[in-house]
Amino acid sequence: MITGADTHCPYCALQCAMTLTSPAALTPAPQPGSDPVDAAPATAPAVAVSPASAPLVTVTGRDFPTNRGGLCRKGWTSASLLDHPGRVTEPLLKDDDGVHRPVSWDEALMRIVSAVKKARAEHGADAVGVFGGGGLTNEKAYQLGKFARLALGTSRIDYNGRFCMSSAAAAGMRAFGLDRGLPFPLADLDAASTILMLGSNVAETMPPFVQHLQGARDAGGLIVVDPRRSATAAFTSDGGGLHLQPLPGTDLALLLGIAHVVIHEGLADAAFIAERTAGYDAVVRSVGSFWPERVQSITGVPAGLIRDTARRLADGARKGGSYILTGRGVEQHVDGTDTATAAINLSLLLGLPGSARSGYGTLTGQGNGQGGREHGQKADQLPGYRKITDPAARSYIAKVWGVPETLIPGPGLPAVQLLKSLGQPDGVRCLFVHGANVAVSAPDANAVIEGLRSLDFLVVCDFFLSETAAVADLILPVTQWAEEEGTLTNLEGRVLRRRRALTPPPGVRSELWIMTRLAELLHAPSTFSEDPETVFEELRLASSGGLADYSGIDYAMLDRGEAAYWPYPSGSTGTPRLFLDAFAHADGRAVFTAVTPRRRSVSRDSASASTADRAGRPMTLITGRLMEHYQSGAQTRRVAALVEARPEARLQLHPAAAAAQGIADGDYVSISNERGEVSCRAELSTDIRPETVFLPFHFPELESANRLTEAATDPISGMPEFKSSKVWIRPAVSGDVPAGDHSGVQARVLQAEETS
Repeated sequence: MITGADTHCPYCALQCAMTLTSPAALTPAPQPGSDPVDAAPATAPAVAVSPASAPLVTVTGRDFPTNRGGLCRKGWTSASLLDHPGRVTEPLLKDDDGVHRPVSWDEALMRIVSAVKKARAEHGADAVGVFGGGGLTNEKAYQLGKFARLALGTSRIDYNGRFCMSSAAAAGMRAFGLDRGLPFPLADLDAASTILMLGSNVAETMPPFVQHLQGARDAGGLIVVDPRRSATAAFTSDGGGLHLQPLPGTDLALLLGIAHVVIHEGLADAAFIAERTAGYDAVVRSVGSFWPERVQSITGVPAGLIRDTARRLADGARKGGSYILTGRGVEQHVDGTDTATAAINLSLLLGLPGSARSGYGTLTGQGNGQGGREHGQKADQLPGYRKITDPAARSYIAKVWGVPETLIPGPGLPAVQLLKSLGQPDGVRCLFVHGANVAVSAPDANAVIEGLRSLDFLVVCDFFLSETAAVADLILPVTQWAEEEGTLTNLEGRVLRRRRALTPPPGVRSELWIMTRLAELLHAPSTFSEDPETVFEELRLASSGGLADYSGIDYAMLDRGEAAYWPYPSGSTGTPRLFLDAFAHADGRAVFTAVTPRRRSVSRDSASASTADRAGRPMTLITGRLMEHYQSGAQTRRVAALVEARPEARLQLHPAAAAAQGIADGDYVSISNERGEVSCRAELSTDIRPETVFLPFHFPELESANRLTEAATDPISGMPEFKSSKVWIRPAVSGDVPAGDHSGVQARVLQAEETS
């Protein structure tokens, strides 16, 4: 065991700094920092005790610009998973009876090689697929893309960041020529007088973030757009700012309405528009019909609030700095790219991007959501944010890899289409899953699970028996965050070091080791390495000259604590603030793109034949996160303290809507549509609009929100429609709910692992 290591939290993209220390090396000390919101009692222990034993290491917060010593509940309890009794510590192969039983690594690897060869021989190279994750280190994400294309020979690779950042990324690329979540350090927000935050509830999803909103709140300039009065929206009370509460799916119209006011009241920055942008006239025409009173009729947001928002943003830009920030709430729609584009257009009208004190940004969710999409695990990209269809990019990467360019496949399928192809005659027949739990996190989850079960062979790399792993033919045990070295890139585009604090259990392997061994057995061209620093050195070379250039970054400088914001070409000092002198298009200008709401085609939600037997009017389901849980919950649902705080999913429902159905607070309800049915308790609240319901997406089985979400996607980004599914609500009847306490879904997980 190593006595201690400075590292970063394994959860969200805030990547809060922490120190892991062996208890034997500790003297008692208070926790440095606390949640900026009332997330946990002040006396909460730094580490949750796992059911089996005391923690292997103790977590303490470390001073860092993003978190300043604070952690959220998830961070404080993160070490409890390192020796959890449910940990997978040896390869598990599913027998004919459906039971997973241990096998040796040699047998596991040979089974994979046999399955890959069989799929390729019978169906072609694209019958093998790879699904990656936004939590993988930069090194693993880079080598996974190389492994898929060279060792497996497939184009069929994408990752769960397609569900997170894809619309904002597409909008950023077409507006600025470059996509980085926050093109400025997070601490820049501290000095802002006005911040417009759309579709993000940072008070619950990344609590230490909210300290960076305090300056705008003190100035009365925090403006939050959310159909719910979320914990973040509540910060606008008592003179802190404004809460705009639109109908779900109308954010694009709302942004056009705000832009209309900016243009027609003369609030736009004319000099900035003339000197640094192109396409302004088309945007003026596109917003002409979105005057505030009309937008009020579409969105439900009062015209006065729309005007007030525009004026506050313009005043902040002139006096103390204004920022516009978007999150998944406005991006996880079939028009998510256009909605993010409308937010960027508004920021350009006000002259915010490319300023040292104002800006536009989008909030990356997953731990390495930024770095994970830059270096090759997206269907359409090669390392360095290069397009896989660009002949020059293909030629350069082929030279780095030492292979003929013809060996690099073309673009593959974005995530939703990749998952739809599972088990199909011309689709993926053998799938590798790394760092994802698609059985819970993907839209139309019932169809995804059916696809997983129809595969000829499914390999899942994980450290727990996730819902996806439970379906797998073979589960490979891999290292957890505190057992590995590497780098991640946080929401600011800052590259960080992950440091090893523990030796992994004997049967556990790094995914870099697994890829290297399989590449050897498959006689792959090029070279692969299990050493993270060696892989990073190749990544530096592969990214050199690309949009996401890491060539000037190395482990030594990161270990010295130097700040490293990409692009960081060799010989430079990095780029904390993008676009100060020019945007990334060839002419140096940002591009306005005119967007307007599109009429959605009729989907299964509105098919009369399938809805005729449903009582009442449909409601709009929005999904999202809770403070205590993360993503699919595969990790946090195994932390006793977090499960105790949030043991089950609850449907947030307005009292008026509940009364119309005869539903009381705490009653079991059925939520259903053409894709599936979910059953959970109702939680009545006036914090949500009467025609809208909210369900967290962290829970499996009968509480899985993604049984209900639609697999329709944005035509530009491939982003699924997560935030506006039509559902019907009714009181649960006998048979809807399992016998006993409905929170037994979580209890069963913990009980099974305690007795394993």
